[in-house]
Amino acid sequence: MDTSGFRAMRADFLSLSVKCSNVQTLTLAKPSPKPNATLTLPGDKSITHRAFLLAAMAKGRTLIVNPNLGLDTQATLRALRQLGVLVHTTSDGTLVLGREELGDPRAPIDCANSGTTMRLLLGMLAGRVDAVLNGDASLRRRPMARVTRPLNAMGARMTTRSGFPPVRVRRRASQLKPIRYTMVVASAQAKSALLLAALRATAPSTIVEPVLTRDHTERMLRAMGAKLLTTGRTIRIWPGALRALRRMRIPGDISSAIYLLCAAAATPDSILQLRDVGINPTRTAALEVLRQMGADVRIARRRDWSGEPVADLSIRGGAPLRNVTIKAALVPNLIDEIPALCALACTARGVFSVGGASELRVKESDRITTTVELLCRFGADARALADGISIRGGGELRAPTRVPTHGDHRIGLAAAILAAATRSSLTIDDSECIATSFPGFAAAWRASLAQRRSTPPS
Repeated sequence: MDTSGFRAMRADFLSLSVKCSNVQTLTLAKPSPKPNATLTLPGDKSITHRAFLLAAMAKGRTLIVNPNLGLDTQATLRALRQLGVLVHTTSDGTLVLGREELGDPRAPIDCANSGTTMRLLLGMLAGRVDAVLNGDASLRRRPMARVTRPLNAMGARMTTRSGFPPVRVRRRASQLKPIRYTMVVASAQAKSALLLAALRATAPSTIVEPVLTRDHTERMLRAMGAKLLTTGRTIRIWPGALRALRRMRIPGDISSAIYLLCAAAATPDSILQLRDVGINPTRTAALEVLRQMGADVRIARRRDWSGEPVADLSIRGGAPLRNVTIKAALVPNLIDEIPALCALACTARGVFSVGGASELRVKESDRITTTVELLCRFGADARALADGISIRGGGELRAPTRVPTHGDHRIGLAAAILAAATRSSLTIDDSECIATSFPGFAAAWRASLAQRRSTPPS
């Protein structure tokens, strides 16, 4: 991965130093009074997972440029290598050589903390191999029946531990059957698993979503030659082989972008510019929420990369902010950004609320509980709802000396927003999880700190 963009970061609104050499604890130094930054972000994590997996299924070689090489996507690459897929990481990107037949892995596939890895692999592997998919303690608490049940209805042979990992996949001699399936929950991961399996069915399949979810898989499938028809919330897909794109460039991760934009919005006089960020319309709901809250967010240089819309984002911090209510219909398209928006809501006037977000309880942590706990550590007036969070903003915040992440990268990144909002230093414990979505986070802040030397490393 090209890290020159990280080395060139001038992220002056928040400086980071590493407190211990194994990057398990991060200390955020006090923000500068007049920060000004231009950043290039790591590749989008969701798109990178899909690029690796679909390239492995396609005929030919695919060079994936600017992939996210965080801990989650590394789990996907390890899984592909266990299945016999040739993968090479070069200075230009990650080269994947697709293959029609996969080998049975000699050991269980460790999906680590990555739900996307496990769920999409289940669709890719359905009926094709004998394998066991497992993960860490957090992943073993995440539901998999939403994927295995419809796949078994297509003729796959999968068993779970009462609907949870580990998942055993068994080979079948016959092809999968087509399916017409209405999704029980709004899940882009479950939908994607069914789409990957449907490519090897005997006839077209139809999938109906309860609400629209991120459509990276559909866009990539079309770009790779799949026959796919989308009408509203209904997707019809025909079986067939994929063709390699030869070169696929991954846009910057908009979920990571939102956390940085919120930190800048909470810092008066800040100007933050983010280059080459993916602005897929199924992922930009958080940008609209920021605008509704009064943040000065702008989009420039719109273009297209392999079917994905890309643009540069900018924000000027310090604008008066007001809180809003996020409707349940928007939740699937900003589920990863809710902790960021909650952190920013602590600085805004009025009541912020989000409902219909029970999916937060089955993420890397119970994000309703851990987000509210984080906000309360900063003195915010926040409470957990059965399926969401309510915050009364505008009160005085105070920074604790340190906070935990509970092993959840989004909680660690939300803590950085609150550190910016309180103009305080902060130690984040168990921070290695941040690398699951934002690889190079600590190195980027260290590089910025070394250039400015405004605060000595601890």
